[in-house]
Amino acid sequence: MTKAAPGHEELEPQELSAQEPDTQEEFDAAQPGEIDSQMADFAAEFGLSDLPEPEAIEMPETDPEFRAGFACLVGRPNAGKSTLTNALVGTKVAITSMRPQTTRHNVRGVVNLPKAQLVLVDTPGLHRPRTLLGKRLNDMVRETLADVDVVAFCIPADEKIGPGDRFIARDLADLRAPVVAVVTKADKVSKKALAMQLLAVQELGQWAQIVPVSAVGGIQVNTLAEVLSSYLPHGPQLYPTGEITDEPRDVMIAELVREAALEGVRDELPHSLAVVVDEVMDPEVDEGAYKGGGKLQVRVSLVVERDSQKAIIIGKGGSRLKHVGMRSRREIEAYLGRKIYLDLHVRTAKDWQQDPKQLGKLGF
Repeated sequence: MTKAAPGHEELEPQELSAQEPDTQEEFDAAQPGEIDSQMADFAAEFGLSDLPEPEAIEMPETDPEFRAGFACLVGRPNAGKSTLTNALVGTKVAITSMRPQTTRHNVRGVVNLPKAQLVLVDTPGLHRPRTLLGKRLNDMVRETLADVDVVAFCIPADEKIGPGDRFIARDLADLRAPVVAVVTKADKVSKKALAMQLLAVQELGQWAQIVPVSAVGGIQVNTLAEVLSSYLPHGPQLYPTGEITDEPRDVMIAELVREAALEGVRDELPHSLAVVVDEVMDPEVDEGAYKGGGKLQVRVSLVVERDSQKAIIIGKGGSRLKHVGMRSRREIEAYLGRKIYLDLHVRTAKDWQQDPKQLGKLGF
Protein backbone atom coordinates (compact mmCIF):
# COMPACT_ATOMS: atom_id res chain seq x y z
CA MET A 1 0.00 0.00 0.00
CA THR A 2 1.22 3.52 -0.85
CA LYS A 3 1.50 5.86 2.15
CA ALA A 4 -0.85 8.83 1.65
CA ALA A 5 -0.11 12.38 2.67
CA PRO A 6 -1.64 13.53 5.98
CA GLY A 7 -5.36 14.22 5.61
CA HIS A 8 -5.68 12.16 2.41
CA GLU A 9 -7.15 8.72 1.89
CA GLU A 10 -4.75 5.88 1.14
CA LEU A 11 -5.39 4.27 -2.23
CA GLU A 12 -4.46 0.81 -3.40
CA PRO A 13 -2.77 0.77 -6.81
CA GLN A 14 -5.03 -0.77 -9.46
CA GLU A 15 -3.86 -4.06 -10.89
CA LEU A 16 -3.48 -4.12 -14.65
CA SER A 17 -5.25 -6.90 -16.47
CA ALA A 18 -2.96 -9.37 -18.16
CA GLN A 19 -4.79 -8.66 -21.43
CA GLU A 20 -4.13 -4.88 -21.36
CA PRO A 21 -1.07 -3.77 -23.40
CA ASP A 22 1.40 -1.99 -21.12
CA THR A 23 3.99 -0.89 -23.69
CA GLN A 24 3.83 0.56 -27.21
CA GLU A 25 5.18 -2.74 -28.57
CA GLU A 26 2.40 -4.70 -26.86
CA PHE A 27 -0.19 -2.16 -28.06
CA ASP A 28 1.00 -2.46 -31.65
CA ALA A 29 0.90 -6.26 -31.41
CA ALA A 30 -2.63 -6.38 -29.98
CA GLN A 31 -5.50 -7.50 -32.20
CA PRO A 32 -8.02 -4.82 -33.29
CA GLY A 33 -10.82 -6.62 -31.46
CA GLU A 34 -8.89 -6.50 -28.19
CA ILE A 35 -8.24 -2.76 -28.53
CA ASP A 36 -11.91 -2.07 -29.36
CA SER A 37 -13.00 -4.03 -26.28
CA GLN A 38 -10.59 -2.16 -24.02
CA MET A 39 -11.69 1.22 -25.41
CA ALA A 40 -15.33 0.28 -24.80
CA ASP A 41 -14.51 -0.64 -21.18
CA PHE A 42 -12.68 2.67 -20.77
CA ALA A 43 -15.64 4.63 -22.18
CA ALA A 44 -18.08 2.82 -19.87
CA GLU A 45 -15.90 3.43 -16.77
CA PHE A 46 -15.71 7.18 -17.40
CA GLY A 47 -19.31 7.67 -18.54
CA LEU A 48 -18.47 8.32 -22.17
CA SER A 49 -20.56 5.57 -23.72
CA ASP A 50 -23.65 7.72 -24.28
CA LEU A 51 -21.91 10.68 -25.88
CA PRO A 52 -23.21 11.41 -29.43
CA GLU A 53 -21.03 10.54 -32.37
CA PRO A 54 -19.44 13.61 -33.99
CA GLU A 55 -21.32 14.70 -37.10
CA ALA A 56 -19.46 13.63 -40.21
CA ILE A 57 -18.70 16.22 -42.89
CA GLU A 58 -19.83 14.86 -46.22
CA MET A 59 -16.88 15.01 -48.58
CA PRO A 60 -16.97 12.71 -51.62
CA GLU A 61 -14.11 10.46 -52.55
CA THR A 62 -11.52 12.16 -54.73
CA ASP A 63 -12.25 11.81 -58.44
CA PRO A 64 -9.14 12.33 -60.59
CA GLU A 65 -11.31 14.23 -63.09
CA PHE A 66 -12.95 16.45 -60.45
CA ARG A 67 -12.14 20.17 -60.53
CA ALA A 68 -12.35 22.75 -57.74
CA GLY A 69 -11.25 26.35 -57.42
CA PHE A 70 -12.12 30.02 -57.33
CA ALA A 71 -13.67 32.31 -59.91
CA CYS A 72 -13.78 36.07 -59.39
CA LEU A 73 -16.64 38.14 -60.81
CA VAL A 74 -15.34 41.60 -61.65
CA GLY A 75 -16.75 44.60 -63.46
CA ARG A 76 -17.69 48.21 -63.05
CA PRO A 77 -20.40 49.15 -60.53
CA ASN A 78 -23.92 47.94 -61.36
CA ALA A 79 -22.77 45.47 -64.02
CA GLY A 80 -24.96 42.69 -62.61
CA LYS A 81 -22.27 40.77 -60.69
CA SER A 82 -24.27 40.13 -57.52
CA THR A 83 -27.44 39.14 -59.37
CA LEU A 84 -25.39 36.73 -61.48
CA THR A 85 -23.70 35.32 -58.36
CA ASN A 86 -27.10 34.57 -56.81
CA ALA A 87 -28.32 32.96 -60.05
CA LEU A 88 -25.26 30.72 -60.33
CA VAL A 89 -25.46 29.61 -56.68
CA GLY A 90 -29.22 29.13 -56.91
CA THR A 91 -30.06 31.21 -53.85
CA LYS A 92 -29.37 34.62 -52.37
CA VAL A 93 -25.85 35.04 -51.01
CA ALA A 94 -25.24 38.65 -52.11
CA ILE A 95 -27.49 41.68 -51.74
CA THR A 96 -28.59 43.52 -54.86
CA SER A 97 -29.73 47.06 -55.60
CA MET A 98 -30.21 49.40 -58.54
CA ARG A 99 -27.64 51.65 -56.87
CA PRO A 100 -24.01 51.34 -58.06
CA GLN A 101 -21.37 50.09 -55.64
CA THR A 102 -23.82 48.06 -53.55
CA THR A 103 -21.22 45.34 -52.89
CA ARG A 104 -18.57 46.45 -50.40
CA HIS A 105 -16.77 43.23 -49.55
CA ASN A 106 -15.96 39.93 -51.20
CA VAL A 107 -18.91 37.52 -51.11
CA ARG A 108 -18.28 33.83 -51.68
CA GLY A 109 -20.91 31.56 -53.17
CA VAL A 110 -20.44 27.85 -53.81
CA VAL A 111 -21.71 26.21 -57.01
CA ASN A 112 -21.75 22.40 -56.87
CA LEU A 113 -21.62 20.70 -60.26
CA PRO A 114 -21.43 16.95 -61.04
CA LYS A 115 -17.72 17.16 -61.89
CA ALA A 116 -16.66 20.42 -60.24
CA GLN A 117 -17.05 22.77 -57.30
CA LEU A 118 -16.92 26.40 -58.38
CA VAL A 119 -16.38 28.96 -55.62
CA LEU A 120 -17.54 32.36 -56.84
CA VAL A 121 -16.08 35.55 -55.38
CA ASP A 122 -18.38 38.51 -56.02
CA THR A 123 -16.29 41.67 -55.65
CA PRO A 124 -17.06 45.40 -55.30
CA GLY A 125 -17.17 47.26 -58.60
CA LEU A 126 -13.81 48.53 -59.82
CA HIS A 127 -13.91 52.30 -60.31
CA ARG A 128 -11.84 55.46 -60.13
CA PRO A 129 -11.99 56.11 -56.38
CA ARG A 130 -12.93 59.49 -54.92
CA THR A 131 -12.72 58.41 -51.26
CA LEU A 132 -10.44 56.36 -49.03
CA LEU A 133 -13.20 53.74 -48.89
CA GLY A 134 -13.21 53.52 -52.70
CA LYS A 135 -9.44 53.07 -52.76
CA ARG A 136 -9.61 50.28 -50.18
CA LEU A 137 -12.38 48.52 -52.11
CA ASN A 138 -10.31 48.67 -55.31
CA ASP A 139 -7.29 47.29 -53.45
CA MET A 140 -9.44 44.42 -52.16
CA VAL A 141 -10.55 43.54 -55.69
CA ARG A 142 -7.00 43.57 -57.07
CA GLU A 143 -5.74 41.36 -54.24
CA THR A 144 -8.55 38.90 -55.01
CA LEU A 145 -7.74 38.86 -58.73
CA ALA A 146 -4.20 37.74 -57.96
CA ASP A 147 -5.39 34.63 -56.10
CA VAL A 148 -8.19 33.13 -58.22
CA ASP A 149 -8.11 30.48 -60.94
CA VAL A 150 -10.37 32.20 -63.47
CA VAL A 151 -11.93 35.65 -63.84
CA ALA A 152 -15.40 36.54 -65.14
CA PHE A 153 -15.39 40.11 -66.49
CA CYS A 154 -19.02 41.28 -66.40
CA ILE A 155 -20.13 43.83 -69.02
CA PRO A 156 -23.84 44.75 -69.29
CA ALA A 157 -25.47 44.26 -72.69
CA ASP A 158 -27.74 47.29 -72.33
CA GLU A 159 -24.96 49.88 -71.92
CA LYS A 160 -22.25 50.88 -74.37
CA ILE A 161 -18.70 50.02 -73.43
CA GLY A 162 -17.25 53.04 -71.68
CA PRO A 163 -14.14 54.31 -69.90
CA GLY A 164 -14.88 52.16 -66.84
CA ASP A 165 -14.88 48.96 -68.89
CA ARG A 166 -11.66 49.92 -70.69
CA PHE A 167 -10.06 50.82 -67.34
CA ILE A 168 -10.81 47.32 -66.01
CA ALA A 169 -9.80 45.61 -69.28
CA ARG A 170 -6.34 47.16 -69.01
CA ASP A 171 -6.03 45.87 -65.44
CA LEU A 172 -7.06 42.36 -66.47
CA ALA A 173 -4.61 42.19 -69.39
CA ASP A 174 -1.71 41.49 -67.03
CA LEU A 175 -3.36 38.67 -65.07
CA ARG A 176 -2.00 35.13 -65.13
CA ALA A 177 -5.53 33.67 -64.79
CA PRO A 178 -7.74 33.23 -67.88
CA VAL A 179 -10.45 35.88 -68.26
CA VAL A 180 -13.92 35.01 -69.55
CA ALA A 181 -15.91 38.02 -70.78
CA VAL A 182 -19.51 37.75 -69.58
CA VAL A 183 -22.11 39.93 -71.29
CA THR A 184 -24.81 40.32 -68.63
CA LYS A 185 -28.47 41.43 -68.89
CA ALA A 186 -28.78 39.83 -72.33
CA ASP A 187 -32.58 39.71 -71.95
CA LYS A 188 -32.78 43.52 -71.92
CA VAL A 189 -31.72 44.05 -75.55
CA SER A 190 -32.69 42.80 -79.00
CA LYS A 191 -30.75 40.03 -80.72
CA LYS A 192 -29.21 42.60 -83.08
CA ALA A 193 -28.10 44.84 -80.20
CA LEU A 194 -26.69 41.83 -78.35
CA ALA A 195 -24.68 40.80 -81.41
CA MET A 196 -23.26 44.33 -81.69
CA GLN A 197 -22.28 44.29 -78.01
CA LEU A 198 -20.57 40.91 -78.38
CA LEU A 199 -18.47 42.31 -81.24
CA ALA A 200 -17.57 45.36 -79.14
CA VAL A 201 -16.54 43.13 -76.24
CA GLN A 202 -14.41 41.02 -78.56
CA GLU A 203 -12.49 44.13 -79.63
CA LEU A 204 -12.01 45.24 -76.02
CA GLY A 205 -9.37 42.63 -75.18
CA GLN A 206 -8.09 39.06 -75.42
CA TRP A 207 -10.59 36.76 -73.72
CA ALA A 208 -10.55 33.03 -73.10
CA GLN A 209 -14.24 32.96 -74.09
CA ILE A 210 -17.20 35.33 -74.41
CA VAL A 211 -20.52 34.21 -72.88
CA PRO A 212 -23.80 36.20 -73.00
CA VAL A 213 -26.11 35.53 -70.03
CA SER A 214 -29.25 36.71 -68.32
CA ALA A 215 -29.30 36.07 -64.58
CA VAL A 216 -32.93 37.19 -64.25
CA GLY A 217 -34.10 35.15 -67.24
CA GLY A 218 -31.88 32.16 -66.45
CA ILE A 219 -30.36 32.30 -69.94
CA GLN A 220 -27.01 30.48 -70.25
CA VAL A 221 -26.38 30.59 -66.49
CA ASN A 222 -25.59 26.86 -66.38
CA THR A 223 -23.45 27.22 -69.50
CA LEU A 224 -21.39 29.92 -67.78
CA ALA A 225 -20.91 27.69 -64.73
CA GLU A 226 -19.57 24.91 -66.94
CA VAL A 227 -17.30 27.31 -68.85
CA LEU A 228 -15.79 28.78 -65.67
CA SER A 229 -15.33 25.36 -64.05
CA SER A 230 -13.42 24.10 -67.10
CA TYR A 231 -10.55 26.45 -66.15
CA LEU A 232 -10.30 25.19 -62.55
CA PRO A 233 -7.47 22.88 -61.46
CA HIS A 234 -8.10 19.20 -60.77
CA GLY A 235 -8.57 18.46 -57.08
CA PRO A 236 -11.05 17.61 -54.31
CA GLN A 237 -13.92 19.92 -53.41
CA LEU A 238 -13.10 22.81 -51.09
CA TYR A 239 -16.40 23.08 -49.20
CA PRO A 240 -18.69 20.37 -47.75
CA THR A 241 -21.63 19.29 -49.90
CA GLY A 242 -24.62 21.55 -49.24
CA GLU A 243 -22.63 24.59 -48.13
CA ILE A 244 -23.42 27.58 -50.34
CA THR A 245 -21.48 30.42 -48.68
CA ASP A 246 -18.95 31.14 -45.95
CA GLU A 247 -20.42 34.56 -45.25
CA PRO A 248 -20.35 35.25 -41.46
CA ARG A 249 -23.78 35.54 -39.84
CA ASP A 250 -23.36 39.12 -38.62
CA VAL A 251 -22.07 40.32 -41.99
CA MET A 252 -25.08 38.79 -43.76
CA ILE A 253 -27.48 40.39 -41.27
CA ALA A 254 -25.87 43.80 -41.79
CA GLU A 255 -26.03 43.40 -45.57
CA LEU A 256 -29.74 42.52 -45.50
CA VAL A 257 -30.48 45.63 -43.44
CA ARG A 258 -28.41 47.77 -45.83
CA GLU A 259 -30.22 46.31 -48.83
CA ALA A 260 -33.57 47.33 -47.33
CA ALA A 261 -32.25 50.78 -46.41
CA LEU A 262 -30.98 51.42 -49.96
CA GLU A 263 -34.46 51.04 -51.43
CA GLY A 264 -35.73 54.40 -52.65
CA VAL A 265 -32.77 56.57 -51.59
CA ARG A 266 -31.08 58.91 -54.05
CA ASP A 267 -28.02 61.03 -54.73
CA GLU A 268 -25.00 60.43 -52.48
CA LEU A 269 -26.84 58.73 -49.62
CA PRO A 270 -26.26 55.12 -50.80
CA HIS A 271 -22.50 55.71 -50.70
CA SER A 272 -22.69 57.40 -47.29
CA LEU A 273 -24.58 54.54 -45.61
CA ALA A 274 -22.86 51.78 -43.66
CA VAL A 275 -24.46 49.12 -41.46
CA VAL A 276 -22.91 47.22 -38.58
CA VAL A 277 -24.33 44.60 -36.20
CA ASP A 278 -23.74 45.75 -32.62
CA GLU A 279 -25.09 42.72 -30.78
CA VAL A 280 -26.88 39.42 -31.26
CA MET A 281 -28.29 37.74 -28.16
CA ASP A 282 -29.97 34.35 -27.98
CA PRO A 283 -32.37 33.86 -25.04
CA GLU A 284 -31.59 30.14 -25.11
CA VAL A 285 -27.90 30.64 -24.29
CA ASP A 286 -27.30 34.28 -23.23
CA GLU A 287 -28.17 35.07 -19.62
CA GLY A 288 -28.72 38.78 -20.27
CA ALA A 289 -31.13 38.24 -23.17
CA TYR A 290 -34.83 39.03 -22.85
CA LYS A 291 -36.64 35.70 -22.60
CA GLY A 292 -39.99 36.77 -24.03
CA GLY A 293 -41.00 34.74 -27.05
CA GLY A 294 -37.61 33.10 -27.42
CA LYS A 295 -36.72 35.46 -30.28
CA LEU A 296 -33.13 36.16 -31.27
CA GLN A 297 -32.39 39.77 -30.33
CA VAL A 298 -30.46 41.69 -32.99
CA ARG A 299 -29.20 45.24 -32.48
CA VAL A 300 -28.02 47.04 -35.62
CA SER A 301 -26.59 50.52 -36.28
CA LEU A 302 -27.10 52.38 -39.56
CA VAL A 303 -24.26 54.88 -39.96
CA VAL A 304 -24.43 58.00 -42.15
CA GLU A 305 -22.06 60.94 -42.66
CA ARG A 306 -24.35 63.91 -41.92
CA ASP A 307 -27.34 64.67 -39.71
CA SER A 308 -29.40 65.58 -42.78
CA GLN A 309 -28.89 62.03 -44.07
CA LYS A 310 -29.92 60.67 -40.68
CA ALA A 311 -33.26 62.45 -41.01
CA ILE A 312 -33.81 60.89 -44.46
CA ILE A 313 -33.14 57.35 -43.21
CA ILE A 314 -35.49 57.79 -40.23
CA GLY A 315 -38.25 59.48 -42.23
CA LYS A 316 -41.21 61.48 -40.99
CA GLY A 317 -42.24 60.17 -37.60
CA GLY A 318 -39.85 57.23 -38.05
CA SER A 319 -41.92 55.85 -40.94
CA ARG A 320 -39.02 55.04 -43.25
CA LEU A 321 -36.93 53.35 -40.57
CA LYS A 322 -39.97 51.27 -39.65
CA HIS A 323 -40.29 50.14 -43.28
CA VAL A 324 -36.58 49.24 -43.37
CA GLY A 325 -37.04 47.20 -40.19
CA MET A 326 -40.08 45.31 -41.48
CA ARG A 327 -38.49 44.42 -44.81
CA SER A 328 -35.09 43.44 -43.44
CA ARG A 329 -36.60 41.45 -40.57
CA ARG A 330 -38.43 39.20 -43.04
CA GLU A 331 -35.21 38.59 -44.97
CA ILE A 332 -33.15 37.96 -41.82
CA GLU A 333 -35.72 35.54 -40.40
CA ALA A 334 -35.74 33.62 -43.69
CA TYR A 335 -31.93 33.52 -43.63
CA LEU A 336 -31.65 32.42 -39.97
CA GLY A 337 -34.70 30.17 -39.96
CA ARG A 338 -36.07 31.68 -36.73
CA LYS A 339 -37.94 34.70 -35.40
CA ILE A 340 -35.97 37.78 -34.35
CA TYR A 341 -36.47 41.03 -32.48
CA LEU A 342 -34.74 43.68 -34.60
CA ASP A 343 -33.61 46.92 -32.96
CA LEU A 344 -32.40 49.55 -35.46
CA HIS A 345 -30.51 52.73 -34.54
CA VAL A 346 -29.25 55.51 -36.83
CA ARG A 347 -26.11 57.45 -35.93
CA THR A 348 -23.77 59.93 -37.60
CA ALA A 349 -20.02 59.43 -38.15
CA LYS A 350 -18.88 62.56 -39.99
CA ASP A 351 -17.18 61.84 -43.34
CA TRP A 352 -16.49 58.23 -42.37
CA GLN A 353 -15.57 57.29 -45.96
CA GLN A 354 -12.41 59.41 -45.61
CA ASP A 355 -11.60 58.57 -41.98
CA PRO A 356 -9.19 55.61 -41.51
CA LYS A 357 -10.25 55.15 -37.88
CA GLN A 358 -13.96 55.05 -38.71
CA LEU A 359 -13.34 52.75 -41.68
CA GLY A 360 -11.59 50.32 -39.36
CA LYS A 361 -14.51 50.36 -36.92
CA LEU A 362 -16.93 49.68 -39.76
CA GLY A 363 -14.96 46.71 -41.06
CA PHE A 364 -13.19 48.38 -44.00
